[in-house]
This record gives sequence, structure tokens and C-alpha cells, in this order.
Amino acid sequence: MLTRVLRLLRRPWTAAVAAAALVVSVLVTIPASGAAAAACRVDYTVNAWAGGYTAQVKIINLGPAASGWKLTWTYAGDQQVTSAWNAAVTQTGTSVVAVDAGWNGALSTGGTAEFGLQGTWRSADPVPSDFALNGVSCGDDGGTPPTTPPTTPPGTTPPPSAECGDAVICSGFEDQAGSEPSGDWRFTAPDCRGTGAVAVDSAVAHEGGRSLRVDGRAGYCNHAFVAHAADLSAVGPVMYVRMWVRHSTALPTSHVTFVSMPDSAQGGRTLRVGGQNGALQWNRESDDATLPAQSPAGVALSRPLPTNGWQCLRFAIDTSAGDLDTWLGDEQVPGLHADGVPTQDVDQQWLARGSAPRPTALRLGWESYATGDDTVWFDDVAVGSSPIGC
Repeated sequence: MLTRVLRLLRRPWTAAVAAAALVVSVLVTIPASGAAAAACRVDYTVNAWAGGYTAQVKIINLGPAASGWKLTWTYAGDQQVTSAWNAAVTQTGTSVVAVDAGWNGALSTGGTAEFGLQGTWRSADPVPSDFALNGVSCGDDGGTPPTTPPTTPPGTTPPPSAECGDAVICSGFEDQAGSEPSGDWRFTAPDCRGTGAVAVDSAVAHEGGRSLRVDGRAGYCNHAFVAHAADLSAVGPVMYVRMWVRHSTALPTSHVTFVSMPDSAQGGRTLRVGGQNGALQWNRESDDATLPAQSPAGVALSRPLPTNGWQCLRFAIDTSAGDLDTWLGDEQVPGLHADGVPTQDVDQQWLARGSAPRPTALRLGWESYATGDDTVWFDDVAVGSSPIGC
């Protein structure tokens, strides 16, 4: 029997860049001549823009255990692989071969292996469909992909509820009566205060009638944040954070921060969410390590924060293992993911130089280290020990 699941997802980019995300999941079971049935599945996720792409490839072995693996496929367009990580990838014409890196060669029944690659294209970049694992086909390209994904694709977990549940912080700023933050939210300038300002905005909101507005100013001494009074030291072991963010100016080339969390693992220095080179990034104050690495390949695996519209930003921090996951809407951002296994251009530096974070508080605002004026709004903020959806 042949079962095939194909999902087509589109994700926002800046107006100057056309981008798409395609997830192909092929599941087949093919009897092997004179042997037990063999099977494999490949999840191929590609992030494409005009002239280039990156792809994350996940192999699921549903057949006999193997001590090494080789995955092959053929590009139907004019894609050209230029680099790869966690596998040796070569291309001859349109045929591509990916071989394990040695340390990730063992593939048990039900086991998985993941690798990534980067490449270019000029006229067409269709998703490959003729994957074969160690010479056994993972299926033909049968069928036409749907243009709209199902609400909950087969084999996936429905997104978590958007309700706060038992979250320690659950705020839409509706309890704010005046123009100055009050109650659990208080203004703070952790290092030095300049011309940056914070106010409760009753004209712009994601839901309800209020939001938090930050007029961020460029320059190191213009820090402007609001801090919530909640002690987050006991939230976990995985801390989930959800917020809706709206801003007016694209993230600059230089480093900026709009979420700052004091981190006991850094002696009180902060774990920061912001941007650099025009894309979202994590930054660790104690050693200035970033996630992803600020190489062209690393930045390409992150995402811009779209302007002039509300964006749902979510992240999960494993305070025991140190893993990080980040979502923009319901899309997991591959460059903002750390899983304990160093990946070149993503979390290799991050993992080598740090330990598991333990945030103790939440601050929202704006901090620039060079250029970068922006007006940022926050709404519907939640922090808890259970997943919180958009």
C-alpha cells in the first residue's frame, strides 16, 4: 500500500523577497524481494526565496536497522546544492546523494536522522519526490499536492490552546487604567535611561482595547522596558512564552532586543530575543552568543519579523536540557532551534559556550546597541509551564 501526505505552507517574508515553505512527507511500504518488508519515510522542509533555498531533511527508518545510510533523490528543477551540514551531500546533474556523517550513521528501526543543506535555483525549484534510502525507494511522486493544508495535517499534533490556562503571566493589559504601566507591569531601564519611552496604548490593540506601546530609540543608553512582577524561577521544567507583537520598522542590520529575561544561569545577565541582520535571533548577554549563528546560512534559517501587523511569537525554553524552540505564528523557525546536537550555522556556538538557561523574570521593550529606532506594541502576553497557542 502506498500512503502519501503532502503539505504546502506559505510563510510571510518582506515584500522584496518571495518565499515559500514546502513540507513533503512520503510514507511507503515496499516488499523487498526475498526479504522482510522494508519501509522509509522522508520529511523534506524547504525554505525558498528568489534564487536560493535551504532544506531540512528528516529520515525515518521503518525497515530493518542499518549501520549507515545513504539517501538519494532527483531535482526536477535547476536546484544546485552549495553546502550541507550533518551529512556529506554531492550532486551530479540533477541527481543528489546524501551520506551520513559517521556519528549519525546508525539508524534503528523507527530511528531518525536529520541533516540540512543550502542551495541555489534560477527558474524552478519543485520539491523532490523520488527519495530512496539505501537503494529502497520511498515512493513515486503520485498525486497532485493540495494548495491548502488541512487544519491539522495527518500525523501532527493540534496546536496548543490559545487560552492561558494556569499560566503565571496572562495579560492583555486590559487592567491598565492610565497611560503609564501600573500594577504588575512597571517601567524599567536596566542599564541606563535615555529617550526611549513606554506607554499604555488605548488606540492600538490585538484584542480588547489596550496594548503596551514602546517607542524605541537607537543608541545604547535608550533602554526602555516594562517588567512583570511575577517570579518565573519555578516555571518549568519547560517555560512556554506567547506574545503578540506589532512593530513599524524592519529589524536592522545591527543588534536590537525587544524581550529581555534575567537568567540565573548567567548570574542575572539576560537571555534576549531580538534581531540582527534583518532577522529574529536569540542572544546571550554573558558571552554575546547568538542563535542562529550570524553567517549568511544561519541568518537564512531565521525569519524577519513582519511589520505593520500583529505577529504571534512563541518560544519554549527547556530549563533542564537547554533546548530552545521558537515559532512565528504556527511555523517553527529552524534557525531559532537548539536541541543539544550542534548544527553548523545554527546552534554550534550557542551550545559550546553556554548552559541551560533559567529565566527568572520577563521584560518587554526596546534595546538598541547602534542604529534601530522602532515603535513596538505588545499584547496578549502569557508565560507558563504548558504550551500556549496563538
